[in-house]
Amino acid sequence: MADVEKSFPCGRQRDSAPPPKTTQTLGARMASFHGSCLCQTIQYKIIGEPKAFYLCHCSRCRKVTGSAHASNLFVHVESMQWLAGESMISSYRVPDTRFAKSFCSQCSSAVPSLRPPSHVLIPAGSLDSEPELTPQAHISCASRAAWDDGFANLECIPGLPGSK
Repeated sequence: MADVEKSFPCGRQRDSAPPPKTTQTLGARMASFHGSCLCQTIQYKIIGEPKAFYLCHCSRCRKVTGSAHASNLFVHVESMQWLAGESMISSYRVPDTRFAKSFCSQCSSAVPSLRPPSHVLIPAGSLDSEPELTPQAHISCASRAAWDDGFANLECIPGLPGSK
């Protein structure tokens, strides 16, 4: 079957073909990304391509983001550099698990957090620019919220509802 382009209400285009292989989306070129928290107190830089980019639907990621999934990139520790505000980072770890969240102690935005032994989790929403990356996969789909399906045809409102 030929690839068919589908139009989505928010103006984005998507192929009906499967997503590209990881080697086509990650790791092919040197890149630089900057990110920060909402209040700009915490700032960081990533040099190099992320090693992975996942949309996680586990119940903990849904709970900590207040959303359908977490959008996380993973980079090697050596690729990440704090530019400002590292002392303002607070963290919470779920007891007896590896699950943790780091956030700005001033504005509560999610910020990068160390994933021992050698990786840093980067919340994709904390990036200041849109990287030309495609998530590799939805993960923990067995935990996906029942209401998180069939959104392709929802109305896309450019601003807030009721605003002009």
